[in-house]
Amino acid sequence: MSIACATPLERSLLVDYWLAELAPAAEERVEEHLLSCVPCSGVLRSLVDLAAGIRTATRKGIVRAVVTRAFLERLRAEGLHVREYRVVPGGSVQCTVAPEDDLVVARLSIELEGIGRVDLAICDDSGREKERVRDIPVSGAHGEVIFLPRTASLRAAPAGVDRLKLLAVEQEAERLLAEYVFVHTPLPAEPA
Repeated sequence: MSIACATPLERSLLVDYWLAELAPAAEERVEEHLLSCVPCSGVLRSLVDLAAGIRTATRKGIVRAVVTRAFLERLRAEGLHVREYRVVPGGSVQCTVAPEDDLVVARLSIELEGIGRVDLAICDDSGREKERVRDIPVSGAHGEVIFLPRTASLRAAPAGVDRLKLLAVEQEAERLLAEYVFVHTPLPAEPA
């Protein structure tokens, strides 16, 4: 028979705790709860295991995700080489992937105060949508969206242009918040 928690901690609070993003008083309250609560400790353990799996897949270059600054800094602290491109709304950047790059990061500058749901559309040069990341987390965006494209796909991509669009999704309609242009140039193959 499993024991239920009378006052379970929200998953978002557990994530903030694990990422060390809580104020000291809140962190202390969460720790006290976890020390006496087997179910909530189990939920935290499963979140940590999930994050470990995501890190492993990220290292292999097969993850496409929107992440927090704290998550990106954890990956960097673990020794991953991160190539970053910062772009302002309406801006453009020349980009590539080097052999030593474990991750490529697009830091999309934008203010999202008051915006509920945001999607990230990945489009070709003509603006035709190829992929979409739906309902990205924006509550802790801090003036930017941090997007990790699939590094393995970027390595294999030919020269070309991608347009990333941040879209506010509001009751069956969407509006363009900002667009960012990435001009990809692959590095020449190394001689055998």
